[in-house]
Amino acid sequence: MDDESTRFQLRGRGSESNHAGRFEQHTRVAVNDGWAREETLPVLRTLTSEETPRSLISYNRSPDLPFDRSINPYRGCEHGCVYCFARPSHAYLGLSSGLDFETRLVARPEAPEVLRREVAAKKYKVAPIAIGTNTDPYQPIEKNYKIVRRCLQVLSEVGHPVAIVTKGSLIERDIDILRDMATRGLVRVGISVTTLDARLSRLMEPRAPAPNRRMQVIRRLSEAGIPVRVMASPMIPALSDPELEAILATGYDAGARTASWIMLRLPREVSPLVQEWLAQHYPDRAGRIMARLREMHGGKEYDARWHTRMCGEGPYAEMVAQRFEVAVKRLGLSKSAPAMRCDLFRKAVGDQRQLALF
Repeated sequence: MDDESTRFQLRGRGSESNHAGRFEQHTRVAVNDGWAREETLPVLRTLTSEETPRSLISYNRSPDLPFDRSINPYRGCEHGCVYCFARPSHAYLGLSSGLDFETRLVARPEAPEVLRREVAAKKYKVAPIAIGTNTDPYQPIEKNYKIVRRCLQVLSEVGHPVAIVTKGSLIERDIDILRDMATRGLVRVGISVTTLDARLSRLMEPRAPAPNRRMQVIRRLSEAGIPVRVMASPMIPALSDPELEAILATGYDAGARTASWIMLRLPREVSPLVQEWLAQHYPDRAGRIMARLREMHGGKEYDARWHTRMCGEGPYAEMVAQRFEVAVKRLGLSKSAPAMRCDLFRKAVGDQRQLALF
């Protein structure tokens, strides 16, 4: 696998490299052969392929997650957040967790039809479905594919509760559906805000909406009567975590009434990618940031144990957790939203397109 960082301009990309995935047997490395010449490198473009999923709903038994099922309309994410914990999932496609994750995307156009079939199954038992737990459902390619919108139409039709997590302002397009679902207690939305610093945001999440734009999204959703959570995540020690209280306060002012936080997670390939990024953009803080993370994970860069993987442990982690508790209490924010309704669920009857023929 070629390292794209040596062959293209990386304008607007989060990763600094494109190392082969962990399941690949071979890798290719660019070497200076002495014939170098000055030339303008082409910009690395985004490529999207398509797949038809056999099933869409993924189930988990993680005791530290508030949901047991989720759907992902896309693989990879063009937002390019360098810290994204979902990056290692691209290795299962034989692709890199680096630049491939944000430039070689996979769309699942038939996801709504598969979803309809699954929730109509005789043995299916309703519980809230999460969207956006792996890659952002409202990344730029959703504008044309409209997969998320069509999935929401299916869920609204059958009265199925859904929880959405996103950074994308494109969610405003679907306020008509979300407003109606909100009146029935079927939806809640979490908007992830890592920093209020526009420059820092542009460096580490280059194709996601700017922080002030995300606050506008919170305001528009809340004004439409849609329950919104401000998610201060991930908090990066010695870089963005000093902003925790400001993020919560700004989110509250915009209309969010619940809040949460998560510490930076560095599973598998994410750790070297983030360390490359720190060395490039914040070399003066890189050592301190990594030291804090190791301190919170027993000397390791990441600890995947339940209940500690998303917050860490030790004095520094406890200090951030206490700051969060004080801030939400002072602002009047809640840490949990009211449960969504499951009693309105009615199984879809067959394929509505076929019924329309009669």
